[in-house]
Amino acid sequence: MTTTISSAEAAALQAIDERAVARDLIEILAVPSITGSPAESELQYLLAARLDRLGLDTDLWSMDLPALRGHPGFPGTEAPREEAWGLVATTPAAGDGPTVIMQAHVDVVPPGDHRQWGSDPFIPRVDGDDIHARGACDMKAGLVANLAALSAIRAAGVRLPGRIAAHFVVSEEDGGLGAFGTLQRGHTGDACIITEPTGGTVITANAGALTFRIEVPGKATHASTRYAGVSAIDAYLPLHAALARLETRRNVGADPLMAGYRIPYPLAVGIVRAGDWASTVPDLLVAEGRLGVRLGEDPAAARAELERCIADTAAADPWLRDHPPTVTWPGGQFASGRLAAGHPLHDLVRAAHADITGESRLENRGAPYGSDLRLYAAAGVPTLQYGPGDVRLAHSPFEKVSLAETVRVTRTLVLAVLRALGTR
Repeated sequence: MTTTISSAEAAALQAIDERAVARDLIEILAVPSITGSPAESELQYLLAARLDRLGLDTDLWSMDLPALRGHPGFPGTEAPREEAWGLVATTPAAGDGPTVIMQAHVDVVPPGDHRQWGSDPFIPRVDGDDIHARGACDMKAGLVANLAALSAIRAAGVRLPGRIAAHFVVSEEDGGLGAFGTLQRGHTGDACIITEPTGGTVITANAGALTFRIEVPGKATHASTRYAGVSAIDAYLPLHAALARLETRRNVGADPLMAGYRIPYPLAVGIVRAGDWASTVPDLLVAEGRLGVRLGEDPAAARAELERCIADTAAADPWLRDHPPTVTWPGGQFASGRLAAGHPLHDLVRAAHADITGESRLENRGAPYGSDLRLYAAAGVPTLQYGPGDVRLAHSPFEKVSLAETVRVTRTLVLAVLRALGTR
């Protein structure tokens, strides 16, 4: 260890209940809290009850969705939803010191083809030290680490000069509505640690991601006389090639924090729909995808560059010149975000990690995906990501997390939060 552990820190570390970490993770993974589903709200109620039992000041509220959607800063959503519940729990005030936020999202993406899992993705499967389930690393292990760290600090009776605030949010997976609504309600702080999976690194910057839709017109006719029509699929092909060239251009000279990624700012088309009858030449193709936003880039500039790429390609095509495709921007709209270079939160988490693991170096990286980090950073809250799990397993049928790593992260969080509050 590189730093002397204080008596308050030692007491809190001793109070971590490792069996409860495993038990809580399995219980929470069994709640199928897919973005926008009733189970997402169910999990917020379950967590609120837990936080109440810790004697925290708990705010559980139903978000005003029409008002949030009408806000100029609304981050967008992709999943349909009828409700969204915010949840913030704060330790009682014992002084006028800073407020440190521990943040996690409760929602998960759909599991996809259940056959690829080998078992029910919402019945956690324990294999040695690993727990397999949808949401295991993204990010219910991080959520449980927050809960366990907070529980240990409370159980140890540490007198805090400031406050710890747990922010458990919905709708992170499709844009960040939960974090946006939480900040709009006035819940803020002086520093924030988001326990997204970082796999033994610390993430101090996130690239952005914008969802786009391209509608390409064709000319319908009977398939037996296809020469009399224009297939929207054929019309789309030069646009697809142009998007690949655009991705290459946008990845020249990436920020050093993103240098470890083969493609720091991916541009990918994830959905293509065309036609409604096998023997009809399709008169419309709809392509939906994701445009990576560079660190520090204005999302409006990224949108304009893609729109210009489509317009220029269409102008050079005999069909599209007179039948131009349209570009719209539905769904999640993630700007980039970062922790200011040299901010002490980075070194504080890095030192806490070293004290727990004995590893002197914790790599600092950027991430090629959007997260709630950018919303807290934009609200003036210095924020980074540090949590259990490998993001490469997220959103896959191989999703899992190490219980030992989750406990290590919990221990690191205890030290980092207490030190950020000035508790020594």
